Amino acid sequence: MPRSVNAVASRQKRKKVLKMVKGQFGRRKNVWTVAKNAYEKSQLYAYRDRRTKKRNFRGLWIQRINAAVREHGMSYSEFMGKIHMKNIDLSRKSLAELAMNQPEAFKALVDAVRD
Repeated sequence: MPRSVNAVASRQKRKKVLKMVKGQFGRRKNVWTVAKNAYEKSQLYAYRDRRTKKRNFRGLWIQRINAAVREHGMSYSEFMGKIHMKNIDLSRKSLAELAMNQPEAFKALVDAVRD
């Protein structure tokens, strides 16, 4: 019995990976083994960094809120503690948005929390 290989499927798989790494530098774009490793690594980074992005944005929002609250003579932790005590359910994202783009509304929020 002759050896059976599925060359069509193998070629399609290789073409798909080589298309994904198109535009990369050096042998990463045209040598199968190097391209396959580069593609696998890029997928790993993409998966990992989708989670890291969430962390980074949360940190950015906290920094923005902290900077805005300190202008009104309060620390971030003090502000967040009081805002939770008053049962004001605003996310850090929306608080940072208020602090950046609507400072008078944010000041009213700080004054409401302070009382």
